[in-house]
Amino acid sequence: MGMKSYASSDIRNIALVGHSHCGKTALISALLKTARMPVENGGAVTAYDEEEIARGITMANAVAFAEWNGTRINLIDTPGFHMFVYEARAAMVPAEAAVVVVNAQTGIESVTSTVWNYAAEVNLPRILVINQADNAKTVAGAEGDLLVESLRERFGRQVIPVQLPMVDATGFYGVVDLVTMEAFRYTPLGDGAGSRGPIPAEFEAQAKAAHEALVELVAEGKDELMEEFFAVGTIPKEHLVQAIHEAIREDRIFPILYTSALSNVATDHLLDFIELYVPSPHERPPIAAHALRGTLSRTNGKGGGNGSAAGVVKDEGEAQGGNEDESAGDTVLCPVDDSEPATIYVYKTLVDPFAGRISFFKVISGCIRNEASLENYSRADTERLTHIGVMQGRKVVEVAELHAGDLGVVAKLRVTQTGDTLGVKGHDLRIDAVPTPEPAMTYAIEPKSRADEDKLAPALHKLMEEDLLLRFYRDPQTNDFLLAGAGQAHIEAVVSKLRRRYHTEVTLKSPKVPYRETIRAAATGHGRHKKQSGGHGQFGDCKIKLEALARGAGFEFVNDIFGGAIPRQFVPAIEKGIQETAVRGHLAGYPMVDFRATVFDGSYHEVDSSEMAFKIAGRLAFRACMEQARPALLEPIMRVEIDIPDDAAGAVVGDLNGRRGRVQGMETRGQRAVVNAQVPLAEMLTYGTTLTSMTRGQGSFRMEMDHYDFVPSAIADKIIANSKRPVEEVEE
Repeated sequence: MGMKSYASSDIRNIALVGHSHCGKTALISALLKTARMPVENGGAVTAYDEEEIARGITMANAVAFAEWNGTRINLIDTPGFHMFVYEARAAMVPAEAAVVVVNAQTGIESVTSTVWNYAAEVNLPRILVINQADNAKTVAGAEGDLLVESLRERFGRQVIPVQLPMVDATGFYGVVDLVTMEAFRYTPLGDGAGSRGPIPAEFEAQAKAAHEALVELVAEGKDELMEEFFAVGTIPKEHLVQAIHEAIREDRIFPILYTSALSNVATDHLLDFIELYVPSPHERPPIAAHALRGTLSRTNGKGGGNGSAAGVVKDEGEAQGGNEDESAGDTVLCPVDDSEPATIYVYKTLVDPFAGRISFFKVISGCIRNEASLENYSRADTERLTHIGVMQGRKVVEVAELHAGDLGVVAKLRVTQTGDTLGVKGHDLRIDAVPTPEPAMTYAIEPKSRADEDKLAPALHKLMEEDLLLRFYRDPQTNDFLLAGAGQAHIEAVVSKLRRRYHTEVTLKSPKVPYRETIRAAATGHGRHKKQSGGHGQFGDCKIKLEALARGAGFEFVNDIFGGAIPRQFVPAIEKGIQETAVRGHLAGYPMVDFRATVFDGSYHEVDSSEMAFKIAGRLAFRACMEQARPALLEPIMRVEIDIPDDAAGAVVGDLNGRRGRVQGMETRGQRAVVNAQVPLAEMLTYGTTLTSMTRGQGSFRMEMDHYDFVPSAIADKIIANSKRPVEEVEE
């Protein structure tokens, strides 16, 4: 059956964000129940991934919708576990508001602040929902005010309750609406519908004070409201509703509401609030995109003209002569409007083993109908949208059309990936994709059988389509398959998905550290290869000099032969012999780097000399040099940035010192600290688990390769002893 389609003004797009276990997934299920949406298996609609169910956490964004009083409320469920919080950032692109869920028992947690800051970066309206408000102690009276106080302290004085929770000895049974000044009572574990009535006497004084505080904050800076407030002593309801709606849209207030997802209390009120106060896509400022060069900008020969209904504006960076990326073209503002040319932005991809690739998109402008053909501007290819729909958890509900601002899905696009912009041909735009952080942890994976090895790459590429943080590559040095991700839990979940979805078995191993070798002293060596047998013999003879170069210089080869001691055509063979031997290392089998080899003398035989003979001579000369060149091991040093609660800073810094780390600096941001350090990769392989236990799960880190440095001799001796690699085995 087809769903009805909703106009832009009747759509609300909400991202539910917050720390792990604050109840986002449960709250979505309660909202759908209250809205009487037909949902499968009655349980957590957005938690359908087998890994998420097994671990009890959300690991990727999921979408559901509720139909409420003639509006469609699209709800995006996001992960609250710090390792996957980058997904919450991506969910803010399609949303017009973020519902920041706070657990009444635990209050503000590390991810609460992280997602709040993400929303602030993109000026996204925020609504605070204090969930699990069932515990009488934490919400009623002074304790509840403490939670509100801590929210104001952290997020600013614009944080203001628009409801009071009604709590008695039996728990949380209703809310006072501070706009209409009425009370709503609920039956716990009921259908979520409240009965409205007068405010109970014991809440009257508190409600009056809270109502005045709300009115004052909303009227602030709005002269006509201030005048009305002073003249009448209040603001009539219809003016107040409009004023609050505007204040939320303009980020001038961040309202607090109360719910209990588990006992389904006050969920209808939250739906009412979203419908009434959250901006529709229509009301949000136009979305900025880049005109791809040669399309919109072509209108007046040198870019800039008004080549589309969207209008072209230069952004400030360019106006001030900023060095904008030339290929990106001018900034174009796309109003969310049905009358504009069709444009969609793909914000998520799901690869279903049965339905194939499902692309989640937001209609930026225009109206998208079934069977539409759109150009993928990012990949210069045309896609046909057959069977567009809306997502209810993992179930696709088909629709005939989607209006500007709505969120939809379409299966089986050929080339489209997350972050792509599609639209009408010739109207090329690019909406900036959300940056994905760099992976923090790498593991080596080993397929269990030949069959698993054949299936591995195709299966991983499918997983990488839906998870932009995964990286998969082969280490050219060790030939290991390497899998990089956000941390141990992330990689383990990927291994588990490979097994469940794609029947590919792999073992996880700590990756081998890519050590290198180098020399510390200059040396000269002589290599002479002579073989006499029936017919042609072999003869090659050369003298070379090795010198150490600076870190990162690699390998240099210099031909310093005078007077034809060795004919020119044999010199490349000597270089090849040196390089082939250097790659195999001298101490422990790691590639030799950062040295210069100069061939300065030698001799040859008219008949018996050959490229092969000189290659072997080069090899022997290199080995002769190694006896006196003081070879040494190098290891990769990582640049590490660690984000932790400030009370864990001492423990974290102490631990880094034990890992041979050099702390470069530390800055505090509120109650968080960021430590910057340089640490050898060998000491960071299992860091994620240690950090989690040191910070009770509230720390995160990222690292990237910085430079190579000498391995301390005691550690180098162990590595060399473990490699026990006889030099002879490399002989031809």
